[in-house]
Amino acid sequence: MSEKEPKVWLRRAESNLRLARRKGRGIFLEDLCFQAQQAAEKALKALMIHLGSEYPKVHSLGLLLEKLEPHVPVPDTIKEAVELSDYAIQTRYPGDYSPVTTAEYERSVELATRVVKWVKSQVKE
Repeated sequence: MSEKEPKVWLRRAESNLRLARRKGRGIFLEDLCFQAQQAAEKALKALMIHLGSEYPKVHSLGLLLEKLEPHVPVPDTIKEAVELSDYAIQTRYPGDYSPVTTAEYERSVELATRVVKWVKSQVKE
């Protein structure tokens, strides 16, 4: 399997999304939000590959979305996923930040799910 195949990236995104949904005892919500961010990031990179565009090696969903705009109209509901970018760096390791709330966690999973579904619909076309 090639790293230049969108479906490979989408399978990895779906795996991250499944991990993000594994809320349970002893699992930090920050770690689950990181998985949600990774799901959205890998899905967006899958779409970039599908469209024949190079993807930057960054965790910034805002930058990925910006790079997609010339190739495909990105709905505002997908652009909201930029909220997930903080989970790629800031909460990934122990640090000086407020713990992720259940509402924030649920929002992160909802946003990641939305992005993965949207990308899957774009790749099928």
